[in-house]
Amino acid sequence: MANKGPSYGLSRDVQSKIEKKYDDELEDRLVEWIVAQCGAAVGRPERGRLGFQVWLKNGIVLSRLVNSLYPDGSKPVKIPDTPPTMVFKQMEQIAQFLKAAEDYGVVKTDMFQTVDLFEGAGGGWGQPEPRTWQTTGTTTGTPTGS
Repeated sequence: MANKGPSYGLSRDVQSKIEKKYDDELEDRLVEWIVAQCGAAVGRPERGRLGFQVWLKNGIVLSRLVNSLYPDGSKPVKIPDTPPTMVFKQMEQIAQFLKAAEDYGVVKTDMFQTVDLFEGAGGGWGQPEPRTWQTTGTTTGTPTGS
């Protein structure tokens, strides 16, 4: 990911709109829910959009989240022993999470794209989907693909 200078004109307006889409209160609720679902071992992100992105970026927290919603013995996402450091491996881990999310019953239009989370594009990436998981997980209790 290349370093970018400050935005000007229309680019600044677009960036401002993207940043306004991010909801700090929703972040707090999602972090609490994810930690409650997955356990304290997933840690906590630094507060704010960038911290939340970094926490989710390698796909491990997301993979633990989806696996926590499935019964023992049928975990859909393999979690590597060590978190991936190579970009394509991180993106692959996120893609596995997104596939499992769709199989679980999250509507595709409620999902972010791997590249959006990875590059921090779109501002609200990652927020709508786990929120949808909260309601899907508590209302269905079982994956739709089962």
